[in-house]
Amino acid sequence: MKKLQLGQIQRVILIFVKNVGYYEERLMVQVQYIFVTGGVLSSVGKGILTSSIGKMLQIRGLNPTVIKIDPYVNVDAGTMNPYMHGEVFVTDDGGETDLDLGWYERFLDLELKQKNNLTTGLVYRNVIEKERRGDFLGRCVQIVPHITDEIKNCIKSVAKSNNTEIILTEVGGTVGDIEGLPFLEAIRQMRIDEGFNNTLYVHVALVPVLDVTNELKTKPLQHSVNELRRIGIQPDIIVARSPYMIDMKTLRKIALFGTIPEEAVFCSYNAKSVYQVPLILNKQGMGEYICHRLGYACSESNNRDWFDFVNSVIKPKYEVNIALVGKYAGLSDSYVSMKEALTHAGAAIDTQVCIEYLESEKFEKNPSCIEDLLKYDGIFIPYGFGSRGSEGKIDAINFSRKNDIPFLGICFGFQLAVVEFARNVCGLKNANSIEIAEDSPHPVIDIMPEQRNIKSKGATMRLGSHKIVLKPETLAHSLYKTEQIFERHRHRFEVNLNYLNILKEKGLIFSGNSADGRRMEILELPDQYFFLASQFHGEFKSRPGKPSPTYYGFIKACLSKKMGNAKPVFSQL
Repeated sequence: MKKLQLGQIQRVILIFVKNVGYYEERLMVQVQYIFVTGGVLSSVGKGILTSSIGKMLQIRGLNPTVIKIDPYVNVDAGTMNPYMHGEVFVTDDGGETDLDLGWYERFLDLELKQKNNLTTGLVYRNVIEKERRGDFLGRCVQIVPHITDEIKNCIKSVAKSNNTEIILTEVGGTVGDIEGLPFLEAIRQMRIDEGFNNTLYVHVALVPVLDVTNELKTKPLQHSVNELRRIGIQPDIIVARSPYMIDMKTLRKIALFGTIPEEAVFCSYNAKSVYQVPLILNKQGMGEYICHRLGYACSESNNRDWFDFVNSVIKPKYEVNIALVGKYAGLSDSYVSMKEALTHAGAAIDTQVCIEYLESEKFEKNPSCIEDLLKYDGIFIPYGFGSRGSEGKIDAINFSRKNDIPFLGICFGFQLAVVEFARNVCGLKNANSIEIAEDSPHPVIDIMPEQRNIKSKGATMRLGSHKIVLKPETLAHSLYKTEQIFERHRHRFEVNLNYLNILKEKGLIFSGNSADGRRMEILELPDQYFFLASQFHGEFKSRPGKPSPTYYGFIKACLSKKMGNAKPVFSQL
């Protein structure tokens, strides 16, 4: 139930009803905007904070949606190396976006679109296209007002298309970064456009602990707030990001120098799981404060499911150890959605999933290291691009199959599982993907026909959600318990149909295909304890309390085998 404050009046507008010929009055609820900025350093936790604010609103019956602003000049995240910016998160409509959209979707159980990720490159491209068309009628196109107007229009268009009352917008980067200034100027103007009651600025900044004195230091946060003020934005709420809960002395100091009430200062301290953060902040009163500030009289609804999920994550009964063999193992954010999908799967069976990130190249440089995989309960081969480390991944897949260690492969992991099987079971010497070896005598993985003449790299892969048909009486069918599913994709290469017969004759089962039957989507080996791989990325749709079936099956099998149980029958679960 919404309680309106002074100045926050629903707008009555006259709408001409086409084909009827009369005017009628309709109530339009004013959209409200929450902007989250960060200071001192990047990766301070803006994405988790934004997701947590959304969760606190959601449990009070509100319907927020979320936008991520990325100040880099790339049009989207699709052409960036994971080491540069973490994983590329893919939306249902094929957007290649910042990984923070994954956090928003997981926390809020939303299905966002590519327009929920706004970049400098996208904004400038839109404005330049308008200028080339002559839309500005000869005017000099400038940062203010044309770029800032485009930013505001993009934010407002998300509100219109989602029919929501609250838009959360996270501004990436750090306050003071030169590339972020147009975005900060745009959100400053939003207060003028939409009014005080309909805009809320939340600023999160690091409050480090000085090792020598074990003292919390607020000076970096103060400088960050001053920089924000210099730009013209006075934060309404300040969140201190610190190793542990700040004391009242520190809180009062932040409030004093931030020029805000003490009840508007909160602390996001280190927790065992990021899923605890909304509970931590809600306990401090942040959810209630935001609702009061925006004019909502909301009582907290039943949040039992979230509590139960968090407890299963932080207080598990069991534990399994997983080897993630990849080429971006030096940065765990390269695989963040996969890590979280494994966490969701583990939580569903009260199991902590301990992941060790292994560089696949080490198995190429020192083949004897492959024996180290015996100490793990499961082997996971993630996505990847290019030849680096591919042979090490193939060795890991071969070791998994020969030693009957539960195995899950995703995207590139699916393709390399086909390569390994073709080489070592079908006897196709030097079989490979043409992505790795264009001159392979047996290109069991080939480029998709529609990709052959594509020169541009940006947003040209097979992207987004696609229909998959599952075969009855297969592992995939027993996991999903349905004959049709929709999963998200991001790839250029696929199984070469010329080799389909020999692969099947030797025992490889393709249990999921595209709707037209042309593309192989899931493979499995029924004689193994658990051996499954998918061309799609099931992790992108995994949620707390609703794990991806492929990931759930994998972790369930790892735990069952570790405990000496028979192969699990998923159709009976």
